[in-house]
Amino acid sequence: MRKSDMIRKIINIFNENPQKTFNYKQMASLLGIKNESQRVLVNEILYELWDEEFLTAISRGKFKLNSRGGYVEGTISRHGVKTYLIPTDGGEEIFIPERKTNHAIAGDTAKVYLYAHRRGSQPEGEVVEIVKRAKDTFVGLLETHNNDAFVVLDNKIMTNDVYIPQNKLKGAKNGQKVVVKLSEWRPDEKNPRGEIIDVLGDRGNNNTEMHAILAEYGLPYAYPQNVEAAADKIDAGITPEEIARRTDMRGVCTFTIDPKDAKDFDDALSIRKLADGQWEVGVHIADVTHYVKPGDIIDKEAYKRATSIYLVDRTIPMLPEHLSNGICSLRPDEEKLCFSVIFHLDEEADVQQYEICRTVIKSNRRFTYEEAQQVIETGQGDYCDELLELDRLAKKLRKKRFQNGAIAFDRVEVKFNIDENGKPLSVFFKEAKDANKLVEEFMLLANQTTATHIGKPGKGRKAKTFVYRIHDTPNPDKLQNFSTFIKRFGYNLKTTGKKGQISSSINHLLDEVQGKKEQNLIETLAVRSMAKAVYSTFNIGHYGLAFDFYTHFTSPIRRYPDMMVHRLLERYLAGGRSVRAEEYEDFCKHSSDMEQLAAEAERASIKYKQVEFMSERIGQVFDGVISGVTEWGIYVELTESKCEGMIAMRDLGYNDYFIFDDKNYCVIGRQTHKKFQLGDPIRVKVVKADLFKKQLDFVPA
Repeated sequence: MRKSDMIRKIINIFNENPQKTFNYKQMASLLGIKNESQRVLVNEILYELWDEEFLTAISRGKFKLNSRGGYVEGTISRHGVKTYLIPTDGGEEIFIPERKTNHAIAGDTAKVYLYAHRRGSQPEGEVVEIVKRAKDTFVGLLETHNNDAFVVLDNKIMTNDVYIPQNKLKGAKNGQKVVVKLSEWRPDEKNPRGEIIDVLGDRGNNNTEMHAILAEYGLPYAYPQNVEAAADKIDAGITPEEIARRTDMRGVCTFTIDPKDAKDFDDALSIRKLADGQWEVGVHIADVTHYVKPGDIIDKEAYKRATSIYLVDRTIPMLPEHLSNGICSLRPDEEKLCFSVIFHLDEEADVQQYEICRTVIKSNRRFTYEEAQQVIETGQGDYCDELLELDRLAKKLRKKRFQNGAIAFDRVEVKFNIDENGKPLSVFFKEAKDANKLVEEFMLLANQTTATHIGKPGKGRKAKTFVYRIHDTPNPDKLQNFSTFIKRFGYNLKTTGKKGQISSSINHLLDEVQGKKEQNLIETLAVRSMAKAVYSTFNIGHYGLAFDFYTHFTSPIRRYPDMMVHRLLERYLAGGRSVRAEEYEDFCKHSSDMEQLAAEAERASIKYKQVEFMSERIGQVFDGVISGVTEWGIYVELTESKCEGMIAMRDLGYNDYFIFDDKNYCVIGRQTHKKFQLGDPIRVKVVKADLFKKQLDFVPA
């Protein structure tokens, strides 16, 4: 027996018998060792473990576990096929051997008994209590053998299949994707029992797979019929009395600019020159809360969803289509009710005055981003004077924003051309051009203005409770690690100093990497070093935008926080009292959580399409960049398509054993010293595309 194996087995014996005492003879006997030199080695190891304070000596030659253990609570996480506990208090993650998981599943909150561990080794423990199950419904693949039926889950959740009694199959057939609910998991049984609560359809079918992604994240994939029916009853007519209560903007040049496949137009821009030479720019937002009342059936469903979800090939709307694509959508040549911010801007795009008010508008034209871009580039086309003026003002606003310390995270979006069956035909990248930036700047201005209007009410007046979109300053440690990493590419980043100096250094870096092979990697890592933007009633400002006050006011068709903002604005503009901060903080947390889930589902749908796209390219060779390094392998992002796959440690080649170096983001061959480091270029061959796991396997080419 090798010494390393012997140490591991001895540690396991002590961990499993924390109260027992052993001498070297008893330990050798338990290990089945009779050879004298090996027994001497056992004795040596016991003294080494005592020296390391892993063991304590009860009397000469007799050792017991030095149990500095105790209990730790945290969240169960799985990396590859290994299970860990991420402690709630932020300590080092704890490895849980498979036989010690006590039926804990990824995401569960669990209490773990911490074993004593050797200096420099990873803490290890065993689950003693599942404090809270993260969820009890999962998506999996049904496999039937004779009279037995099991649902196979992704091993990132758990490795045990779920046993389904025959009377709980709900008509599901072998090979179909299903939603399963766990009903029982006895301590003495390897497999949990469950029942099928929904049959999603045949594996590989596009609808099935998209619904499976939504179900995986606990997101809805159908719209309740009673909510649709309630929306269908809403009267779209606008009465003369309603128009009289509002600012009438129907005669002002107004248009929408949206993606070409959009149907829910929730914002429009109007512009006209005023007699004093200033520009009046109106940011008009669909007045959703005029139609959806607090606590009604539509409002409850919208709150539950909190956001629309944008998968690769479909939108799962927050509101019923009759509202989102019909009554509320600011379609051309139709009178529509809006909540607007009307600005008076001078030639330098400085706001001279503004008004937040309810309006009625009539859009003159619906532009796609491409059409508006063409007008900006050529100076010709419909409403070219108005579009060019808005573009000029937007560029001034943008310039000022960056001078104030905003960060330019213009990430490239991966998009697919998809046929009618959902099959990806080609990959393309969507970049923000002037037309996108024009809309973005005026939306940012409206969001900032409404937040400042409530959050900064003037001298001697207290700000009322409001829903803010906040973004914290970067974590100094993460920023420092990022700065250290990019040095190997020859880039520098300022990590200390004034807020503006750091953000300007980040912008300089993002400019420098444009067009370089490491661009996507460095942009991704830069985003990861930042805090996440969330909703809160406690305003700390928005670091990334360099705004002291910011909210979401401009997309109430697809975001519930914007509906809350509209209602609060209406209440406060009418002189109403402040709402309860605690209640609204709960609403904010729910909205932030749902936004996070929706983003994860969106990423999963892109990942699925990337794997599907590459499944027809098995055996082909591509250029890529190492985008991730872990103890089980390296991740590679292909330059041409941005698809990411993994090379397992065992497939790295060179007849060598590779060691993971987490400090330097690399793996190194023990004999050859061959190094694979994050950011290195590499040519790879596609060997496998697993659609069930949404996983691509590569080998070095």
